[in-house]
Amino acid sequence: MKPGRGEAAVTTEDQTSTDPESPAGARDDGADPAAATEPEALQRRIDELQQALDSARDQSLRTAAEMQNLRRRAERDVETAHKYALEKFVAALLPVVDNLERALAAIDSDNEAVRPLGEGVELTHKSLLDVLRQHGVQIVDPAAQGFDPALHQAVAMVPHPELPANQVVEVLQKGYTLNERLVRPAMVVVSQGVPDAGGQG
Repeated sequence: MKPGRGEAAVTTEDQTSTDPESPAGARDDGADPAAATEPEALQRRIDELQQALDSARDQSLRTAAEMQNLRRRAERDVETAHKYALEKFVAALLPVVDNLERALAAIDSDNEAVRPLGEGVELTHKSLLDVLRQHGVQIVDPAAQGFDPALHQAVAMVPHPELPANQVVEVLQKGYTLNERLVRPAMVVVSQGVPDAGGQG
């Protein structure tokens, strides 16, 4: 006698669920290797992206710092150029100041005939110095001061009975600075100091 349709259906389902060689049985018994390694691959990718992000952030910070330094350097260069733009012009005017001072020293103020001339030269000299001061020029006149190689140029050394060594005895030519930068050093005569009497005999 042939089995009924219901019995055949039950037998087929039982064979499918219990057959170890069936595809369904294979999926239940073992895990997919690709599925097992997928989280590790994702984590590695996340780590790589994080490292790339950190590197890009660090590079961005360095670039911003370099740009800031360049901007500050450019601002300083512009400020320096503005402050010392007149340096060559001032240096060219200093011989004029020297000549006016020589003229004042040569004029006999007791001579009525040349007194008006002397007053005119003195007024011109004063006006020129006032204009120079307004633009940051200062006089270096180290009379009776210590010798400073940064501001003075010694052209001679002489013994002096009263002054110690390296003292300015005479100023031959005044020096000038522009905004505290030396334009021309003062030309001076410097003392050698008091002779050592104890070393004689």
